[in-house]
Amino acid sequence: MNKIDLYKKQAAEKAVAFLESGMIVGLGSGRTAGFALKRIAELLKNGTLKNIRAIPSSKVTQKKARRLDIPLTDFSGHSQIDITIDGADEVDPQLNLIKGGGGALLREKILVQSSKRVIIIVDETKLSRSLGTKWPVPVEVLPFAWPVEFRYLKSLGAAVTLRKDKKGEIYLTDQKNYILDIRLGAMKHPDEIATRLNQRAGILEHGLFLEMVSDIIVAGKKGITHLRRYDVL
Repeated sequence: MNKIDLYKKQAAEKAVAFLESGMIVGLGSGRTAGFALKRIAELLKNGTLKNIRAIPSSKVTQKKARRLDIPLTDFSGHSQIDITIDGADEVDPQLNLIKGGGGALLREKILVQSSKRVIIIVDETKLSRSLGTKWPVPVEVLPFAWPVEFRYLKSLGAAVTLRKDKKGEIYLTDQKNYILDIRLGAMKHPDEIATRLNQRAGILEHGLFLEMVSDIIVAGKKGITHLRRYDVL
């Protein structure tokens, strides 16, 4: 295991320690969240955690959870999540995020908005002074509207790319939508960008997660740091 994966594993295990038996848990997507799934499965197997029910944020996470024997549920059975644990692509000092590098941003945001507490786990390389410094913002669009929204996003001054999969085909989300990745550089006012994106009918969701998380667990060469929203307000 390389250093970055070790940091991700450490952050994930710290976050999972906040779970309690009987909770409804939101499961994020991506490699970092995958470490949390493995830890949850270990604690269920040894009896430390009991009666956990989890709602996955993607089909891939759903498959992983089933392989690990993590009991699953959905919003028809439980409309509120106690704790969601997920990763992020970029985190700013106000604990705002860019998410969606793995393509699950729409479902991830639904889980976040439905959670009492959101714990984001990252390695230290994901921290930045301003969102957009390191990562583009994923924008999920209706296939019917993607050329229109492509032009609109360019009008904002963004460099826009239609996401492709490893085979060179247009990437499809779990909802069969497209993703436009936009690069705006360091954003001084990400809330203004989010407002503009929210106003477009063809844009179904975007990867700016602003003022949504309660905790960030950061692991790095100096150990583990627990950042809380009320500490930065």
